[in-house]
Amino acid sequence: MEYLSLCLAAAAGGAINSLAGGGTLLTFPALFAALGLSPAAAVLANGTSTVALLPGSLAGMAGYRRELGESRKWIKRLVPPSLAGGLLGAWLVIRLPAESFENAVPWLILTAAVLFMLQPLIARWFGVGLPHEQPSRGVVAVVLVCQFLIAVYGGYFGAGIGILMLSSLALMGLADIHRMNALKTLCASCINGVACLVFIVGGQVHWPYAAAMALAAAAGGYAGARVARRLNRSLVRGMVATIGFALAGYYFWR
Repeated sequence: MEYLSLCLAAAAGGAINSLAGGGTLLTFPALFAALGLSPAAAVLANGTSTVALLPGSLAGMAGYRRELGESRKWIKRLVPPSLAGGLLGAWLVIRLPAESFENAVPWLILTAAVLFMLQPLIARWFGVGLPHEQPSRGVVAVVLVCQFLIAVYGGYFGAGIGILMLSSLALMGLADIHRMNALKTLCASCINGVACLVFIVGGQVHWPYAAAMALAAAAGGYAGARVARRLNRSLVRGMVATIGFALAGYYFWR
């Protein structure tokens, strides 16, 4: 039953990631509960969740091969801060006392839930999907710094980085939402990939759970992509945000 509940959370998380992002809001709490709700369990759950969801990100990146081929200039700019920030964020999880991460969990989940709920509004604020003039060097520099900070947060926890990156890419003048999603998926894969390496080397992955959940997440991501156009994204977003707020409230109460 424990494996079944974890795999269901992973499948739902993979599907949610393919639809709107935010799968960590489902996989992390399930793992945290399964591993014992202790400070050490919080760190182990975070590492295991990151590893379990990585295959889905890589599969999504493969689906954007054409768009990525058209975005080599942006890739050269965005990959280095993504790798550096993801590495630093994951390193902080490993190096800081486990209690520090456990104490941050309610705030991280609350932040992710707010970002997830406000995704359409944030996208409109930053003109995601609308044409822009080409950015100046100063704007590019600011965006690269923002990408580094987003990557640090992504390596540390990760939920909600998708909308942050889409908003940042909009500032850089990108208007094609498919190219933006391709770059977002690539950068997320870089962030989560280096974070996985840190968690693996640091021994912060529960491999039996991670292996089973990775298969379920990949299946969920594939199924989610197949039915994406048939579902009401606002309904999905509302359901996931509600779960996030409820979980944040529970962890604050604890």
